[in-house]
Amino acid sequence: MSTIKLVTAVPGPNSMALVARRDAAVSRGSARLTGIAVASGDGAAVTDVDGNTFLDFAGGIGTLAAGHVPPTVVDAIRDQAGRLIHMCSIVATYEPYVEVCERLNACVPGDFDKKTTLLNSGAEAVETAVKVARAYTGRQALIVFEGAYHGRTNLTLGMTSKYALFKNGFGPFPSEVYRLPFPNPYRRPAGMSEDDYVQYCIDQFDHALIAQVAPQAVAAVVVETVQGEGGFLPLPPRFAAHLRARCSEHGMLFVADEVQCGMGRTGRLFAVEHYGLVPDLLVSGKSIAGGMPLAAVTGRAEIMDAPNPGGLGGTYSGNPVACAAALAAIDMLDSPAFRARALEVGQRIRGHLDRLQADHPDVIGEVRGLGPMLAMELVRDPVSRAPDAALTNAITAETLKRGLITIRAGLYSNCLRLLPALTLSDAQIDEGMAVLAEAVAAARAAA
Repeated sequence: MSTIKLVTAVPGPNSMALVARRDAAVSRGSARLTGIAVASGDGAAVTDVDGNTFLDFAGGIGTLAAGHVPPTVVDAIRDQAGRLIHMCSIVATYEPYVEVCERLNACVPGDFDKKTTLLNSGAEAVETAVKVARAYTGRQALIVFEGAYHGRTNLTLGMTSKYALFKNGFGPFPSEVYRLPFPNPYRRPAGMSEDDYVQYCIDQFDHALIAQVAPQAVAAVVVETVQGEGGFLPLPPRFAAHLRARCSEHGMLFVADEVQCGMGRTGRLFAVEHYGLVPDLLVSGKSIAGGMPLAAVTGRAEIMDAPNPGGLGGTYSGNPVACAAALAAIDMLDSPAFRARALEVGQRIRGHLDRLQADHPDVIGEVRGLGPMLAMELVRDPVSRAPDAALTNAITAETLKRGLITIRAGLYSNCLRLLPALTLSDAQIDEGMAVLAEAVAAARAAA
């Protein structure tokens, strides 16, 4: 029995009316990727205000690993909202706040004492990790990478790549941010092996520690374990190990930004677990609270204690309702059954994507990702590998018309990323991927 049920054209009249109200009332800088207006969600599906039901493979841009309105999370929210909606952790202590921090301290990799601080969003958490690193090391410089996305605050925009979409018109940005190449094997120089290319990127990193900034000036190396907006590029293991080694050698902190790739998205609770990698600080967010606004920084206790009291936090950071949701979500995401199913989901989606690439080898340049965090890169031809953002946009438009929500990614906006609820069934995977296959064919035929 199919999940997708379309009763009007997409978008329908009620969606168009509500979206028109939004366009009239909301800053155009607040991006809108589709023309549908959603009324409710359930698992891997959403229903719009016209009664159309879609499969949602965007998942709140990675926020809904547990799915829409997971019952245990909803129950936790209802229970907590009936007892304490807000207090502010600066003013007084409440148990859900402490429990979330204890839980993260226990599950973040690292055989040492850990502490956590809670924030509202991934950008706030990344910025907090920088503050902690600077307070601990007494250094100012940051090393970040091409293709990175770390947030939309002024500091995190300075750390973010992809200038035109995120940064245009918002400068000046903070100084002491040094951007280095991130290994993208698909776009390595012609004739260079993947091993040689990774070594080249390692050499570029080491060269930068002489030519751009001294390691003794670097507070932190901040890197996404799997780049999200950058196009679902996993850290090559040898490159990751080299970063960890250089950080340990020079007293630079290794900060893993797992806002998008953490909390079960890659089939492990944290993506660094695939690498046996232990960061000094780990940033989590998005799916951590089942759709409620919450993020966290977790790390070595002595590092986390470096900022002065009052230097971290905010009015809503660690709100009790969001914390209650997080406890229920983490219970779900960290269960062996959930992790095993997430890996099965990834294998099944990967199989579909590999077959789709085999059917369209001239335009699907690469299928990549880690576990169920998967994307495909669209190109004009397989030789030049010139990015095809227009085809990517056309495919997302075609999937939406057919009842499947998909979104783009990539430095060139030419990747289609898949972030469905990891609770979806095999039938829903097959249904969604069949729609994607139809959409690719339709977009190509119309080009």
